[in-house]
Amino acid sequence: MADKVMFTAVAAQGGNFGPFPTNRTLKFDTIITNVGGGYDNTSGEFTAPLTGVYYFTFSYEAKEDNKSGLSLMKNSSVIVKGADNNKKGEYLTDNGGNSAILQLQSGDKVSVQLPANHCVWTADNTTSFSGFLIAK
Repeated sequence: MADKVMFTAVAAQGGNFGPFPTNRTLKFDTIITNVGGGYDNTSGEFTAPLTGVYYFTFSYEAKEDNKSGLSLMKNSSVIVKGADNNKKGEYLTDNGGNSAILQLQSGDKVSVQLPANHCVWTADNTTSFSGFLIAK
């Protein structure tokens, strides 16, 4: 499987992650699949082991009276975002996410970032990050 690259990881720290005064990389601590070893759950980053075209997706649970959202990052650039803004007093649970197809060079890094003053729910495997190599 030398040319196979794919991963799925979930954030299972338990409870709310955030809000923080600055942007934070979300560390999806529980790895479900990591063929090719590209995802590092200690840093929260996927490092492309091969040059090629990759598909990435993230999903999250927005919990109660919070501004929620995540950004898919390539190196230090925001590629796509997901956002949810539950109003004060509305105790609703929503889900959001986004996806992108990216051309990566070997060594490029892809991660999911929590914007400053945002919050997501990181329990029950509802917040996830996945990616796979489409073509070399």
